[in-house]
Amino acid sequence: MSQVKAKKHLGQHFLTDKNIAEKIVNSLIHTHKYKKVLEVGPGMGVLSDFLLKKEAFETYLIDIDTESFEYLHRQYPNLGDKLINADFLALNFKDIFLEPFAIIGNFPYNISSQILFKVLENRQQVPEVVGMFQKEVAERCVAKPGSKEYGILSVFLQAYYKCEYLFTVKAGVFNPPPKVLSAVIRLSRNEVADLDCDEKLFWQVVKAGFNQRRKTLSNALAGIIPKDKQDDTEVWTLRAERLSVADFVKLTNLISLNIKEN
Repeated sequence: MSQVKAKKHLGQHFLTDKNIAEKIVNSLIHTHKYKKVLEVGPGMGVLSDFLLKKEAFETYLIDIDTESFEYLHRQYPNLGDKLINADFLALNFKDIFLEPFAIIGNFPYNISSQILFKVLENRQQVPEVVGMFQKEVAERCVAKPGSKEYGILSVFLQAYYKCEYLFTVKAGVFNPPPKVLSAVIRLSRNEVADLDCDEKLFWQVVKAGFNQRRKTLSNALAGIIPKDKQDDTEVWTLRAERLSVADFVKLTNLISLNIKEN
């Protein structure tokens, strides 16, 4: 069977190591929370082979690449409408899944952050994500307050998910090899249905704080709450990278209160 040619503009790097592929698939551990799994960017099906052997869930595949789609259609003729030729980022999950489902993939590195924000937007429907990312993106997802990797993505993901760094993957197990190291992480939905604050304001505060991460929060957030409306709490003297998710929730509530009182 003819091989699929990796396309640079789609960020394709096909995993060739079956042991690693099996390890990634076996990293789905919360299978009691869903009955369906969506693989993003299956390429030539190295993960799909292991996913389709699992009886705990039904496997769906989505690939924007028509050549991959046609290859997979020949490879798995019984998949029918569970094989989808579409853009994951443009997909309305509720058109396909009426209940919770997991997401897995060797994700294209050029859209990895967009994939994670898509997951966040649909967090009530996605209890688990297992995926391969560029190592530095994986490190950002799991970073702790105070580290240089800690940022917007860290806070948003950790607000709603337990984020685990599982293992590092070398470039040589891909075709073509990427110029970076890769890593597999797992996101497990936590018990937080809603944050204990104005969530829209929370997102604004986190983004503003990190967009000027070298500045103190007093300066970085002046566009949201002018300095003359900020109280004398110590938090204003800190930088965004020092604050945990819980700290950002408290700060959001403090801002809400100060805006109302002034």
